[in-house]
Amino acid sequence: QLQAFGGGLVQAGGSLRLSCAASGRTFSSYGMGWFRQAPGKEREFVAATARSGGSTYYAVSVRGRFTISRDNVKNTVYLQMNSLKPEDTAVYYCAARSGNYYSDYRKYDYWGQGTLVTVSS
Repeated sequence: QLQAFGGGLVQAGGSLRLSCAASGRTFSSYGMGWFRQAPGKEREFVAATARSGGSTYYAVSVRGRFTISRDNVKNTVYLQMNSLKPEDTAVYYCAARSGNYYSDYRKYDYWGQGTLVTVSS
């Protein structure tokens, strides 16, 4: 089970940190990803991290502004979002899959409930 939180309303240029807490004792076996979905748009990849956290991958649109990290002791994955833009407004979802991470949301098995991020101009 995944639970995402940390969303909210922020002005353009501001920062937010999303967290996603996982239950269970095998968190370190899962590749973790963050995805987002804006109204009327398809779900899109944001960032992903390998099981150990040693490897990460980002969508071009967020590269250099967002940072994904994980704490396998706390069973939590984070998404630090800086220099936010109005186009970052979306519901953000965390997801998990056993094994390697992918940017394709269809390869993920478990999803959090989503947390809304709104960036005002």
